[in-house]
Amino acid sequence: MHTVSVLSLKGGVGKTTVVLGLASAALRRGVRTLVIDLDPQCNATSTLEPEESKASIYDVLQDPSEENLEQAIRPSRWGDGIDVLSGSEDAELLNHPDPNESRLHRLKDALRTLRDMYDEFPYHLVLLDCPPSLGQLTRSALVAADRALLVTEPTMFAVAGVQRAFEAVQNERESNNADLQPLGVVVNRVRPRSHEHQFRIEELRDIFGPLVMPVALPDRLAVQQAQGACMPIHEWGTPGAREVALAFNLLLARIQRISRSRRRAVHQDFDDDEIQEAVDA
Repeated sequence: MHTVSVLSLKGGVGKTTVVLGLASAALRRGVRTLVIDLDPQCNATSTLEPEESKASIYDVLQDPSEENLEQAIRPSRWGDGIDVLSGSEDAELLNHPDPNESRLHRLKDALRTLRDMYDEFPYHLVLLDCPPSLGQLTRSALVAADRALLVTEPTMFAVAGVQRAFEAVQNERESNNADLQPLGVVVNRVRPRSHEHQFRIEELRDIFGPLVMPVALPDRLAVQQAQGACMPIHEWGTPGAREVALAFNLLLARIQRISRSRRRAVHQDFDDDEIQEAVDA
């Protein structure tokens, strides 16, 4: 199992879009995935449309028991293979700015309890959709994860936000989770013909070097259209959707290969096998 925390400390950069795109790619490839919606806006939950649950992330973070997990996790309407630990607006009440150690470890405890509930853990990938703030919800995700994927747009303020997020990952790694590693920085909503976007991407490479992912996510209307229809981007079927879907296939292939070989550099250019896997998916 690979647990990936998807975060940014600036709102509106498409963090949930990345979670949903990865879930869509995982569904297409048969990678059984659990999406945990930690964002009180609950956009991932709304788009994935899980079956009605008796509990939510709020209850799980209050008490990470088997009963709460069983009641909070439901299949999504996207199809067999994508489950959701439903978000809740009430989770904002738990987003303490300076949580104690017990609160920080509740999500990690919940995942440990979830693993103990099965003889063979049913998920190959767990995606943690974090809110755009550095309180208990995001920090608990970093404590529970083994990889952190930072999301940004190619704009000045978003670049500053991803710098703060990277510092948060490093701080949590030093203080609470020595196993946490940055998966990389993915740039979202890129317009290739925009000189400003290209300038900001080069700025990101100057700051983060090889941590900037070799695939960027293009700015296409199909993303908003698919989310509005609560459909996976891989099923939308327009040329723009196929372009975005291919980018998510490449991103998922990178995550899978890193999970199989932790020593592999996350920034390495895509090899022929990864490209072929993405095209075939």
